[in-house]
Amino acid sequence: MEPQFILAVAAGGAIGSVARYVVGVMSGRLLGIASPWGTLFINVTGSFLIGLFVGLFATKWDLSQTARIFLTVGICGGYTTFSTFSLDAFTLIERGQSMASFAYMLASVALSVGALVAAIHLVRALP
Repeated sequence: MEPQFILAVAAGGAIGSVARYVVGVMSGRLLGIASPWGTLFINVTGSFLIGLFVGLFATKWDLSQTARIFLTVGICGGYTTFSTFSLDAFTLIERGQSMASFAYMLASVALSVGALVAAIHLVRALP
């Protein structure tokens, strides 16, 4: 764990988290807060952004590892971890592991929602 990587994640994460908050508030005002469309918008734009960064790293940009971590883990991760989920699923497909990618996607969604439901039931059961 390099100190500059930790600082890059922290700085990018702050930017990404603030961006998520601002986009979430603006989406709520435009689309209403009764639906999850703001979260969907954040997940889709975050996935697009990490894809853009990774594509540029591979073809156009010669950035340091610290800068790459700042943009992907920091900004994109602070904005939405769904972008990392999307990149992981795509990477498995690119490696020819389509079944593993499908299993990863299914397990991620099902287990994450299941964990949330379990936690809510646990808290409701507390005295």
